[in-house]
Amino acid sequence: MYNINILLVEDDPRLREIVSKYLGNEDFIIKEAASGKEAFELLEYEEFHLILLDVMLPDTDGWSILRKIRTDKTIPVIMLTARSEEQDKLFGFELGADDYITKPFSMRLLLARVKAVLKRNQVLSVNNEVTINGITLNKDYRQVFIDGEKLDLSPIEYSLLLYFIDNLNLALSRNQILDAVWGYDYFGDERTVDTHVKRLRKKLMSKSHCIETVRGHGYRMVRE
Repeated sequence: MYNINILLVEDDPRLREIVSKYLGNEDFIIKEAASGKEAFELLEYEEFHLILLDVMLPDTDGWSILRKIRTDKTIPVIMLTARSEEQDKLFGFELGADDYITKPFSMRLLLARVKAVLKRNQVLSVNNEVTINGITLNKDYRQVFIDGEKLDLSPIEYSLLLYFIDNLNLALSRNQILDAVWGYDYFGDERTVDTHVKRLRKKLMSKSHCIETVRGHGYRMVRE
């Protein structure tokens, strides 16, 4: 658990739901605000480590909120906007924005930007070891342990496990897995994925059930 509080200021309820669910699955604590007024009410009583701030809001604009935040707070802020003009980005950075994401954006890109900003601001430590369901994966040494016991994984099995962990709870198609693990220039059969997942499950032993089959689609790793 990161124990990191993120304030999401966004007036689109569907986007709020998607972002909150995705980042919540990554163990961030998300609080939502649909307007500038709601945002300042939350900021008055709660401490946040990061703000995701929409530029266009019903009662004000994100620039005004950012300007006010910067009068007495150093919370990292990522601006969310449908506009991609360079001048807008420069204006945001001049006001003190830490990053800028143009809509529409993928959740994986958002997560990468969130982690990057938190690391730059020394909120999120750079840790190349992750533990999920008792499975510990060390990215520096490309080693995997289950309850302290080292597993003997092939390079493909390691990359497959890493891809599942990096996309925890997401249903991944066989084509997605092939592209990510074997590369876009791989022309083998999709059944290659099934074969290697079977081998990986066998080596994961008591943790094999954490990799679920998504019927007619592919696989996903779930949290116990």
